Amino acid sequence: QVQLVESGGGLVQAGGSLRLSCAASGRTGSNQVMAWFRQAAGKEREFVARISWIWGSTNYADSVKGRFTISKDNAKNTVYLQMNSLKPEDTAVYYCAGGGAHSSLRADFDSWGQGTQVTVSS
Repeated sequence: QVQLVESGGGLVQAGGSLRLSCAASGRTGSNQVMAWFRQAAGKEREFVARISWIWGSTNYADSVKGRFTISKDNAKNTVYLQMNSLKPEDTAVYYCAGGGAHSSLRADFDSWGQGTQVTVSS
């Protein structure tokens, strides 16, 4: 089993930046891909970005391309999400997820963190 713990959320003004972290522990070898999803109040959880542990290849949702960057530190078993030029519509609970498929579908990820709140004020 893999445990994922997110940190780094908070309140920021529009145009500002935040960096989220996701520390993985346990059977991390079972997760070939790590991703960030987010869920705004009253909305479905949506894909934000993913990264391959081995190759480092990345993929982003169109809504965050050019503003968000996902990265990893294999030695620390940690994945990051650098969020720049934040907008009020980025306000959501952000979840870290681990899985074995290069996918953007929630159902393809079986390890989840508890989530961290990001609030962007206008």
